[in-house]
Amino acid sequence: MSIKDAYASPRFGLSFELFPPKTPESEAAMWRTVDELMAYRPALVTCTYGAGGSTRSKTIDVIAGVRQRHDVAVASHLTCVGSSVDDLRSYLREARDGGVAAIVALRGDPPKGETSFTQTAGGLRYAAELVALIRAEFPEFGILVAGYPETHQEAESPAADLENLARKCAAGGDVVVTQLFYDNADFLRFRDACGRLGITAPIVPGVMPVTNYAQIRRIASLCKARLPDTFTRAFEAAGDDEMAQFEAGVTYAARQVEELIAAGVPGVHFYVLNKSPATVRVLEHVGLRRG
Repeated sequence: MSIKDAYASPRFGLSFELFPPKTPESEAAMWRTVDELMAYRPALVTCTYGAGGSTRSKTIDVIAGVRQRHDVAVASHLTCVGSSVDDLRSYLREARDGGVAAIVALRGDPPKGETSFTQTAGGLRYAAELVALIRAEFPEFGILVAGYPETHQEAESPAADLENLARKCAAGGDVVVTQLFYDNADFLRFRDACGRLGITAPIVPGVMPVTNYAQIRRIASLCKARLPDTFTRAFEAAGDDEMAQFEAGVTYAARQVEELIAAGVPGVHFYVLNKSPATVRVLEHVGLRRG
């Protein structure tokens, strides 16, 4: 089954995103999360890739471990940051040999301490170039690309951002997975705009259930995601009570996912932050039960 087929009706494409853990304790917690989430029969599990390949070996270890433990399709993120084309080819060979089914092809954010993307000597400048490289030289991979319902923060305009997405899809992107967002109207406008531009790849919303208000404010400020008034009011009402914040986040995310499913999305990609409780509660609430 191709990655694109994973989101083809009548199947609902459920996927989870992990990141490489930094300590033995966090790794143990991640594996507990993986084991619990596999009960919901995801189509795909992805793992992020640190700036400049800083987690390269750990990313491979995580996705290989997921595949070995649960025989589920796995995808590795890959960025252009800090890598020459030869470096990218080397990683893609390693991923292919490790049984990786797909690549999440990204330009990548600047390394910590830098404010703008710098093309590496002998490297690539745009995600569309990375997509084209993968499609031409590693056609066995499925390719996922990023979409931005609220427009990428470096884009000249929403129209320019959509044109860039169209280039990534034309170069070989199979599936669009979006940046997190908290107002479904932003996603629906984005999906409609993609359709008008002739983008036919499945558009999969990326959802991050919130359990800590301070944390999501930091994350939202980094990716320029807007927090609607209904969202902020719910968390302000919870105050500093951790359990109340958790319940507010689960309730909001469950309502968000219900609305997205009703709007006909082909699947949902959960940014789980290597933790399962909030995502599990959301899945159960919307009727995506354990297999």
